[in-house]
Amino acid sequence: MSKLACGCPGTHVRTIERPESDQNEPQGKLVSELRQWPTQLHLVPPSAPYLQKAHLLIAADCAPFAYADYHRDFIKGRVLVNACPKLDDTSSYVEKLAAIIAQNVVQSVTVTIMEVPCCRGLSMFAQQAIAKSGKEVPLEVAIIGIDGQRRS
Repeated sequence: MSKLACGCPGTHVRTIERPESDQNEPQGKLVSELRQWPTQLHLVPPSAPYLQKAHLLIAADCAPFAYADYHRDFIKGRVLVNACPKLDDTSSYVEKLAAIIAQNVVQSVTVTIMEVPCCRGLSMFAQQAIAKSGKEVPLEVAIIGIDGQRRS
């Protein structure tokens, strides 16, 4: 096994294969819809194979915790990248997202943010990245309230 540059095997790009419907799951138990690793935007290389023909989901870090049906309503059928526009060093986010969109056939972009003002930056980064990529990609922004309800 070759040594990774950062020394962490958790940054290794992986596609997670899951059956479409798992009949063996106990009734009422939710199944993860996550189909790839890593998810943190800083760690996702634009060349990751799972980005090709992807419906890209850009999630504010808090959104999946606030919205109870996040896997079913947002992650299912999408490739997830997550970030925090308030606490992260966001200086490379527009470039990184633009590279992801430019180097792949991204079919759509959905951004989930919280209703708090600091989250709005993530949707602006997505808009700027799409413009910078030179491609026309549909963009949807979903706003989650701090009470866990979808606002838009």
